[in-house]
Amino acid sequence: MSKLRIMSVFGTRPEAIKMAPLVKELAARPEIESLCCVTAQHREMLDSVLEVFSITPDWDLNIMTPRQTLSTITSKCLTGMDEAIDALRPDMILVHGDTSTTFAGALSAFYHKVPVGHVEAGLRTYDKYSPYPEEMNRKLVSAIADLFFCPTEANRQNLLREGISEGLFVTGNTVIDALKTTVSKDYRFTTKLLNELPYDSKKIVLVTCHRRENYGAPMEDIMAALAQVARTHDDVELVYPVHLSPVVQECARRHLDRIANVHLIEPLAADEMHNLMDRCYMVMTDSGGLQEEAPALGKPVLVLRRETERPEAVAAGTVKLAGVAYDDIVRMADELLEDPAAYAAMAKAVNPYGDGFACRRIADAVLWHFGLGEKPEDFHS
Repeated sequence: MSKLRIMSVFGTRPEAIKMAPLVKELAARPEIESLCCVTAQHREMLDSVLEVFSITPDWDLNIMTPRQTLSTITSKCLTGMDEAIDALRPDMILVHGDTSTTFAGALSAFYHKVPVGHVEAGLRTYDKYSPYPEEMNRKLVSAIADLFFCPTEANRQNLLREGISEGLFVTGNTVIDALKTTVSKDYRFTTKLLNELPYDSKKIVLVTCHRRENYGAPMEDIMAALAQVARTHDDVELVYPVHLSPVVQECARRHLDRIANVHLIEPLAADEMHNLMDRCYMVMTDSGGLQEEAPALGKPVLVLRRETERPEAVAAGTVKLAGVAYDDIVRMADELLEDPAAYAAMAKAVNPYGDGFACRRIADAVLWHFGLGEKPEDFHS
């Protein structure tokens, strides 16, 4: 019998980190030919992840252009996927999460009558403009997908409430699988500064901030709060790999460029980011993935957003919503930096996002869907 042709589609750095271990797991299955199609929605940051995980795409749409818009990203993905699907003839297409690549990949698969598996399905904020455009992307993909790989039981419940009851699996999050291969206690950074940071004598705070819904006044407040935290804590070194977006670059440099204990650096490769996270004191971020990664490494997270589609971490105590208001961010950061009990309560909380075997469950579910294996048991945190 010919092998199943399972094509994984992704285009951004966070997607690549979470899909890379799945591409590898699928390739290890004798029944599957694992295909990889990248859109390169984020070119440079995507390529660094492909290099870390030694993945060579079977198809590369290479769509990225300067100051690209949501419309150009989506339309280029959609037309480019036509050619990829016609050439590679997949039996199923796997998309991840909630990017424009995800939506366009799923829609293109539907147009070609190819079944879709949605990795990281069922996340919701119930505000279609926050995160923007991610919340609507993932809801639209839910209307198309055939298989739904939910990181947690709460994600599965979201889909059940929307009337989706078939093809649901609780798998854990594939990012925990990725961490197993990237984090090492004797890791040496290629970024010189990161090898020289005083991890033992100072509190290293890892920062990221890039979301579109934070552009404007929210980002101004976030950057001002970060500056205040740095200026008022001599025992802190704030490390911020700044997103390549010109909007983010300008705002970050205007607020933080001349503060001695703030280090604005280039975006990091996945392995560098994971190992910095492993050695830091705490994380302040508006990223989705870091809310899952940091708790797995025992690091408290302050989320620089008004809401999160990952409430499991808030409930578990590994994550707190700091919001985007200057006073709230400063107050909550001060508490974690000054109160050992508050810090320990978050650092020792149980991570609800997985056991490192999400990719195995997803591959098993794909084979089950095609009548080639047993249905996998759900992940329970």
